[in-house]
Amino acid sequence: MLRSINPATLDIVSETAELTQQEIDHKITQADAAFHTWRHRSFAERALLMKKAANHLRDEKEKCAEIMSLEVGKTISGATAEVEKSALVCDYYAEHAAHFLKNETIPTDAHQSYVRFDPLGPVVAIMPWNFPFWQVFRFAAPALMAGNVGLLKHASNVQGSAKKIEEAFRIAGFPEGVFVNLAIGADKVASVLSDPRVKAVTLTGSEKAGSIVAEAAGREIKKCVLELGGSDPFIVLLDADIVKAAKVAVAARMQGNAGQSCIAAKRFIAHEKIAAQFAMMLKDEVEKLRVGDPLDPATDVGPLVNEQALRDVEAQVQSSIAKGARVLTGGKRLERKGYFYPPTVLTHVEKGMAVFDEEVFGPVLPVISFKDNDHAIRIANDNPYGLGATIFSGNIELAQRMAERIEAGCIFINSQVKSDPRLPFGGVKKSGYGRELSHYGIKEFVNIKTVSVSM
Repeated sequence: MLRSINPATLDIVSETAELTQQEIDHKITQADAAFHTWRHRSFAERALLMKKAANHLRDEKEKCAEIMSLEVGKTISGATAEVEKSALVCDYYAEHAAHFLKNETIPTDAHQSYVRFDPLGPVVAIMPWNFPFWQVFRFAAPALMAGNVGLLKHASNVQGSAKKIEEAFRIAGFPEGVFVNLAIGADKVASVLSDPRVKAVTLTGSEKAGSIVAEAAGREIKKCVLELGGSDPFIVLLDADIVKAAKVAVAARMQGNAGQSCIAAKRFIAHEKIAAQFAMMLKDEVEKLRVGDPLDPATDVGPLVNEQALRDVEAQVQSSIAKGARVLTGGKRLERKGYFYPPTVLTHVEKGMAVFDEEVFGPVLPVISFKDNDHAIRIANDNPYGLGATIFSGNIELAQRMAERIEAGCIFINSQVKSDPRLPFGGVKKSGYGRELSHYGIKEFVNIKTVSVSM
C-alpha cells in the first residue's frame, strides 16, 4: 500500500493499492500500443493536446496546489506557482518542439544528407516527491511532444499528485496509453526497466537511487538521464550588493518547500571581511519568515516531508555544532505537531562538518568565509555534487571568469539558481548526467538518425 501522510498534521491523506505484476504488464502493453500510433501524429496535433493540458492545469491549479500541500507540506503559494510553471513548460514545448526536431540538412559528398529525430518509445520517469508536478511535466512535455509515451513511477507519498497529472493528460484528450501512471514501489522498478518494450528511463532523486537505476539501465543498455542531488554554493564577493544578496540567499534556500530542493542554495560562501555581516543579515531575513500551516497563504515555511527528513537535518546540524559551528538562529526542531524545523543560520562552518560536506535537505544556512576569489572557487568545488551555483558580485566580468572554473551545470550571477524551460538543466559529478529542458532536453529521448542519399 502506498501511503501519503500530511507532514503538518500527521493525518493520513490517502492510501493507494500497488499495481500487481499483471496490471503493470497491462499498462506497459497499453503504452507500447499507443506509441505506435502516437509517434505518427503531427507536431500540430500533439501541440493542440499539450496546450489543452496546460489550460486544464491552470483551471485546476487551486485543487492541484492543495494536493501538493497536503501530501508534502509545500506552502500553498509555492504549490500554486509550481502548477503555473508546469503549464508553462507544456506551452513551451507545444510551441517549439516542431522547430527543435525538424530535420537538419548537412552538406556532404552525398547527393543529400540530413539528420532526423525519431522517438524511442515508452520512457519510464522515476520522479521525486519534492516538486510533484513540475518534475513530471518537465519530463513529460518534451518527451510526449517528441512522439514518445510516458510511464510515470512517482514517489509513493504523492499518488494524489500522480493521479491528478494523469487526469490532466486524459481530460486534454491524449490517447489512452500515451501517459500512464504506475502506482508501484521502488522494488518493482527493476522489472519495469527490464521489459524490452521500455526504451529509456529518467530519474530525479537521490544519488543512491540514481546509482541503482543507472546500473539497471546499463545492464539493459537503455538510455538514462539522471538529475540527482546538489549542494549548491552561493558565493558573495567583497564588492557584492550584500543587502540584495541576503534577500536572494534566503529565497534561494527555502524554494517554497522548506529548503527541500536539489537546486536550493546550500552553502553560503562569503568574503571574510563581510561574512559576519552577511550572516547577521541572513538571520534577520529568516526570522521574518513565518513557519506554519502550509495551506495558510501567510505561511513562508512549511514542515519537512517526514520524520526521517527531520531527524536527518537535526543530526547534521547538531553534529556540526559539536565540531564548532555556532547557531545564530534556529538549530532545534520546533515543539509542535508535525515535522517542523525552523530556518537555521550557522557560522564558523568549516570542512569536516556535515553542513559543509553533505547535502542538507532542509532550511539550514551555513555561512563559510573565504580569503580570496581562488579560495572561494576551491570551497565551491570541494563537494561531490555539481548542480548549480550562484555568484554575487558588482563586477560581472569577474563573476563570469569565476563561473568558468566552478564545477556545476548552471551558474547564476546576481540571482538564484532556477530551472527555466528555455535553458538546459542538469548537473555534473554526482549530480547526474544528461539534460532536461530547452532544445537539449527534448533531444535526450530521440534517435538522432543520419540519412544519406546518393544518386
